[in-house]
Amino acid sequence: MRGVTEALRRQDLSADDDTPLLDELMPWSVAPPRFGRAWVVAPDARTLRGRWDRLVTAEGGEREALFRPSRARTTGTAVAALPGQRTGTGGFARESGPCPEPVRVLTGPFDEQWLLPDHRLLDAARPELWRVAGEPQLFAVEQAWAPGAAGPVLLVTGALPEGRSSAGRPGRIRPLFRRPGGAEPNLAPGLPGFLRERYGAVEPAGWLAWVVAAAVPSPAGCRVPLPPDRETWAAGVALGRELLDVQLRGALSGARPRLPGGRRPYVRAALPPRPDSLAYDPGDEVLSVGGGRISPVPEEAWEYRVGGVRVVEQWFARRTAPAEAGSLEAIGPAAWPQEWTSELLDLITVLALLGAREAERAPFAAPGGGGPGRAALRAAGVLPVPDRARRPASVLDHQEEGPGGQFMLV
Repeated sequence: MRGVTEALRRQDLSADDDTPLLDELMPWSVAPPRFGRAWVVAPDARTLRGRWDRLVTAEGGEREALFRPSRARTTGTAVAALPGQRTGTGGFARESGPCPEPVRVLTGPFDEQWLLPDHRLLDAARPELWRVAGEPQLFAVEQAWAPGAAGPVLLVTGALPEGRSSAGRPGRIRPLFRRPGGAEPNLAPGLPGFLRERYGAVEPAGWLAWVVAAAVPSPAGCRVPLPPDRETWAAGVALGRELLDVQLRGALSGARPRLPGGRRPYVRAALPPRPDSLAYDPGDEVLSVGGGRISPVPEEAWEYRVGGVRVVEQWFARRTAPAEAGSLEAIGPAAWPQEWTSELLDLITVLALLGAREAERAPFAAPGGGGPGRAALRAAGVLPVPDRARRPASVLDHQEEGPGGQFMLV
């Protein structure tokens, strides 16, 4: 997979600048959220409830120290509730209520964890993302350019994304829709008509499928070559839908991803209560997790990287890294939970399927392949993108709670 990705990158770097940028085609983007404190995120919701209870039972200086104040948030900060959430809006120093229901977030490539959705705890939560979250919204997470780093340039999730790459660099988050409920696709004005004239009816999910199949990295950002004919478009969309469904764990098809040929990773030897190492044997296709053993694990799963970092290794490290004694981060499961093992098996399947099909993207991810480029988009009036398309849509009928319990209109 790495060789194919590197070939696509070299091809893109030598391509003419006429290949449009995703930034021009999906113009509204949001910077990644910045949570500001590690303890607000955990791989399991039970841990977050334990951390909340520990914090709200602490008083005075101890609560302040556990909170981990920053320039953006202290225990005295009053701030509006996040859209869709009913949490306190006054200073956290007086908070004594129950834990808010944790929400699912994508904290790293293919790594869904849980977050405490209290705006007082998050340095920069990006409320505009929360405002448009929920079915049928999908978020395209553009990975930041990193010279020589292997891996996909775009990941897609239905969960709220943190949006930082494996190497820690911020990318951009592009919602598929600009308004709640799947209203107003996040496309450059005039682009839907441009695509319809050349390729036939194009629905938002079909557009995103093409992007998944064709996107290539460049120093200027993610580029999206457009095909020369309807047949190529249809083939790319079909491939993209399948890749998209795998990334979304079967949300589009209703069937969880499965390896071909009836293969399925199993736990062959039980994982220890606190595994502290991870190793892979490509000959036997065995992943050793402490003293536990999982197989078969295709090499494509082990070698799958985003931003040059192995996804499986990073996923494991985020669940086993030591925490400072006495901190809220140190509150966690006493032993490796069974659900983590299930999530690891699902992750192996997803990465193996994506890695095995990476080469199929090559015919579509070819800048300068004869399709319309930026010049054609300018001639059609699609480019340049008007400034209004880069700003979030206002939601005038959406009532939200502001600081101190005041209500505001967005």
